[in-house]
Amino acid sequence: MFNRDNLFGSRGQQPPPPQPPRQSIPQAPRQSDARFQAPDQQYRDAPPYNQQEKAMRAPPQSQPMRGMQLRPTKAPDNSFTFGNICAVSAQDIPPAHDGDTYLLLNGQYVLSARPLPSFPRGHISLNDPQRTWMQVALTDVVEAQSYDPFSHGAQSYLGAMDVEVAFAGKKTTDIPYDQDELAQAFVHNFRNQIFAPGQQLLMDFRSVPLRMTIRTVELVDISSLKASSDGARQSTSPQARGILTPETAINYFKDARSGINLKGSNRRAAANSIVRPDFKFEDLGIGGLDKEFSDIFRRAFASRILPPGLAEKMNIQHVRGILLYGPPGTGKTLIARQIGKMLNAREPKVINGPEVLNKYVGQSEENIRKLFADAEKEQKEKGDESGLHIIIFDELDAVCKQRGSGAGGGTGVGDSVVNQLLSKLDGVEQLNNILLIGMTNRKDMIDEALLRSGRLEVHMEISLPDEYGRQQILKIHTSKMRENGKLASDVDLADLAKRTRNFSGAEIQGLIKSASSFALQRHIKGGTVAALKDDVVNMQIRMADFESALLEVHPLFGVSEEDLDRCVEGGIIKFSPHVDKILQSGRDFINQVRTNTTPLLSVLLHGPHGSGKTALAARIAMESEFPFIRLVKPADMLGMNEIQKIQHLSKSFTDAYKSPLNVLVLDNIELLVDWVPVGPRFSSAVLAAIKGLMENKPPKGRPLLILATTSERTVLQQLQLNFMMQIAVPNVMTARELAGVMLDESMEGAFSEADVERAIGEIREVTGGGEGVNVGIKKVLLSMQTAMQSQDRVGRFAEVMGEAVAEGNAGV
Repeated sequence: MFNRDNLFGSRGQQPPPPQPPRQSIPQAPRQSDARFQAPDQQYRDAPPYNQQEKAMRAPPQSQPMRGMQLRPTKAPDNSFTFGNICAVSAQDIPPAHDGDTYLLLNGQYVLSARPLPSFPRGHISLNDPQRTWMQVALTDVVEAQSYDPFSHGAQSYLGAMDVEVAFAGKKTTDIPYDQDELAQAFVHNFRNQIFAPGQQLLMDFRSVPLRMTIRTVELVDISSLKASSDGARQSTSPQARGILTPETAINYFKDARSGINLKGSNRRAAANSIVRPDFKFEDLGIGGLDKEFSDIFRRAFASRILPPGLAEKMNIQHVRGILLYGPPGTGKTLIARQIGKMLNAREPKVINGPEVLNKYVGQSEENIRKLFADAEKEQKEKGDESGLHIIIFDELDAVCKQRGSGAGGGTGVGDSVVNQLLSKLDGVEQLNNILLIGMTNRKDMIDEALLRSGRLEVHMEISLPDEYGRQQILKIHTSKMRENGKLASDVDLADLAKRTRNFSGAEIQGLIKSASSFALQRHIKGGTVAALKDDVVNMQIRMADFESALLEVHPLFGVSEEDLDRCVEGGIIKFSPHVDKILQSGRDFINQVRTNTTPLLSVLLHGPHGSGKTALAARIAMESEFPFIRLVKPADMLGMNEIQKIQHLSKSFTDAYKSPLNVLVLDNIELLVDWVPVGPRFSSAVLAAIKGLMENKPPKGRPLLILATTSERTVLQQLQLNFMMQIAVPNVMTARELAGVMLDESMEGAFSEADVERAIGEIREVTGGGEGVNVGIKKVLLSMQTAMQSQDRVGRFAEVMGEAVAEGNAGV
């Protein structure tokens, strides 16, 4: 036989002595079983809820009940035990004509009481869960008085409550319980009763006794029951009590100590919903990454706010891993750090890649297992009701390199760490309550098995911010300055956003720091290093400070301004219509790439040594005003072996893929492949790398213009290094073109027209007459600079140029 009233041991008392056998407890009526077998029909047949029904009111004020002392005793039958109702004597408490009476016990606990004529006077029935909640024994005495639920304000109704459920006795079942059916049965059994956090009760559901514990409640006004309860807040205070109504939302949790199984609700979001309902992106303080953050939310978190029952029916699998990759300083770590602010869960675990590694054998793998230990333990205890465990793994490439690549110093530690991480993410025992967020600047270095679906399956590139994003970042970092009046009115953030092309978020922050230092410099006393003037309290950052900061803070993935300026030092001298034609062709190619008509365009500028190919390529690149321009020259790779040269070239192309518009200038491309005429010899590995990189199309929306220069066009043809377009760059060919160079404005009047005529005449005498010159522009300018050092400038220029012309005519 099963005594349902002794399902708990009363707190604070010894078990009662054995009693003689009693009559077996009768089974519940047949209609009761039918009710729980088809709960929806039973609850639909129940009378409609009336918000004004008298049963929810306090006892009549005309007959107030004074406080009295009552002695606890056991419930008279199962209807009281499983109905959460106390039996009292009708002689102690007069029956209410409109339902049960609310009693306040010991000044803290509220229960529904039902007066019975046959119940002994001076007693009150309390079952074991009620006595456990109130911490009283059968030998104690409780103080009882009437309770008015509306005496503490308008919020006297339960908008929602969290309930922990477990089996109450030895009778159990493996069949999962539907949360919606449990909620309907709970409301049907305990409608109009008052509940508070910490309260315990019993409920018979399909002839299996269940123990319920109220964890949290949300109190609302009567007008909010069917409306949104955004203003309601969860409370765990025992004094926060309210009346249960059919509109109360009940969220169930599994007791970790019980073997009960709960199905997810098909209508309500998970009780442990991870995303705060009031979450807004602008609260995170992340500028320029709204789209990326929205995509992360859609891919990784949206499935977790679905009702779990619906997610199970649709067989939706939660994402367990995200990889954030992109250039340094673009906000990857910031996004991961700010994710905790949007969650209703515990703080994420943050670990840096190198911290995992340990010199002791097996300790690195143990560090990985410790990261997942809490999630494994909670999933075993709570199953699908387990909260989400977020692990943020910064610098993931430090420990998760390609297996077999020798990472870990040849000891195989790196491979073991990768294997351990793979088994935890998607091994035999899958964890569904984890989310691993990995961050790296080098996605290409991470083991491919870690990037497949089921592991780090969401790959999100955090790229350089666009103009709108840069303006957002500037506003965020200058908001306090603006609020406190430290930002001058002439500071134009929109203009700064335009002028900071390819600046990352970290570089914009560095720009503001630099501008602040210039502003502070104005308030340093003259003749001192650190002594401040008294007017430092009036310090303001002006637009001029940002102008100065722009001269010293440059983006990592920006324009190689110094290299390009050196290439066009002195400007472009348009000595021939060919020069204008070359520049116009370059502008056409730029527009072709800018409009994304041709995402990848390679152009070769070829001509004799010193003809100005590099200068023209640099001018075309600078006129494009693309945010990324990189000059790759042989001098950059001095002392490198083949592998290092390939890595350098590969990095240059990879960097170009990070910007919306890109130009790469490959100067003297024949020297980049180590070509020498003796032999001839060249590096086949570097040549193959350049071919592959030039033919590889950039990512969508990242067009690339490649400008290459060479003085050995025939060599490139033999090496089968092909270009889409070619531009011939000629020498200074005629005396008229030579005169144009000598009289150019950039020469600042170094030669007069008379000097030019004399010089050309002397050159003809040296060369034997004729209009042909055929000398590179670089040689002409060098000859003019040499002549400027002599007293007879014209004579010296004619002498040097005559030798150069003679060499050119001789084919030297």
